[in-house]
Amino acid sequence: MSAPPRFDRGHTDDLMSFLAASPSPYHAVANAAERLEKAGFRQVAETDAWDASSGGKYVLRGGAIVAWYVPEGAEAHTPFHIVGAHTDSPNLRIKPRPDSGAHGWRQVAVEIYGGPLMNSWLDRDLGLAGRLSLRDGSTVLVGVDRPLLRVPQLAIHLDRSVSTEGLKLDKQRHLQPIWGLGDDVRDGDLIAFLEQEAGLAAGSVTGWDLMTHPVEAPAYLGRDRDLVAGPRMDNLLSVHAATAALAAVATSGAPLTRIPVLAAFDHEENGSQSDTGADGPLLGTVLERSVFARGGSYEDRARAFAGTVCLSSDTGHAVHPNYAERHDPTHHPRVNGGPILKVNVNNRYATDGSGRAVFAAACEKADVPFQTFVSNNSMPCGTTIGPITAARHGIRTVDIGVAILSMHSVRELCGADDPFLLANALVAFLQG
Repeated sequence: MSAPPRFDRGHTDDLMSFLAASPSPYHAVANAAERLEKAGFRQVAETDAWDASSGGKYVLRGGAIVAWYVPEGAEAHTPFHIVGAHTDSPNLRIKPRPDSGAHGWRQVAVEIYGGPLMNSWLDRDLGLAGRLSLRDGSTVLVGVDRPLLRVPQLAIHLDRSVSTEGLKLDKQRHLQPIWGLGDDVRDGDLIAFLEQEAGLAAGSVTGWDLMTHPVEAPAYLGRDRDLVAGPRMDNLLSVHAATAALAAVATSGAPLTRIPVLAAFDHEENGSQSDTGADGPLLGTVLERSVFARGGSYEDRARAFAGTVCLSSDTGHAVHPNYAERHDPTHHPRVNGGPILKVNVNNRYATDGSGRAVFAAACEKADVPFQTFVSNNSMPCGTTIGPITAARHGIRTVDIGVAILSMHSVRELCGADDPFLLANALVAFLQG
């Protein structure tokens, strides 16, 4: 009986490919599904009846994916071990009437999604990606992964105050990208361009969910190439690690006492309140249907949920060398120091002492070091899908992740070792 592979720097190489190929949540879940298919998983439709068969299965809905592996002989009340993550990242998203412009410039109207570091989007070569909804009700992915858009910064000669008072950006006026020249702005130009890019007939697109992304590729950084710079690490780093871990566990042949699950949600960056967000019914519905498909009752469902644990995996803050005073003085997570356990007594993170013990056991089993993150008492604390998952489904949840710098920037920074250390810990956890 072969053991799951132990991930190494090759995992980080693969993460960089995954980031580059996943400019939108829709691309991210499609890429995750493709990797799971290679591990023997099959897609099941929510509109079909589900059976009691064992093996790997997954559900796709918009920018979310829930995948699970039912081992042979699993009982209806067998608990789940879940890794939760999210597929969305802060960015600039295309408005319903995108064609605009002024003073001889052709522009694209955008809306701010989530909480991006807006200055990081200035003077970047940007592409466009997302999904197009067609007249027949189907959807297709589209990606323009070449320099197409740019948000130009105002020259310092026209705003000397930027040197003394700092950069001040108005979200409506200052972040509309340019994509060409001309005074003949016509409604429908952008979508007509994307129809051509996607090889679609003119006029076939009736809806869209589109967003900008930087076209600069992820790259190793530093003298020793011990860092990685790239987009959307928050939180595709966790989606990639969880996908790899689930595939490894499902193909290992090792006996499982829990049903391993990947739940990657959309819309975490704006509150998770959607049919594909963690505050929606998707995860609970999938878990319940899995119990009932195996002949379970409501009692079996309750028993399964009572024994279930979820690791909410999301990026966190490494200590910043230029702003160390912003961190808690006794908790300084470092890059390449292993995954972090996130703690907040006001339940912005879901971790408690028993959850810490679960994660510590998984890291010990995987021979992976881990660190602890706690916010400075004077700084407001962010949050994750962890508390939402715990409250909505009544399951024990632990908040973890990888420490990075430049969170919510167009280009974030992590240690080159931390992605595979996280993946190894997730394998140990999913094995139960």
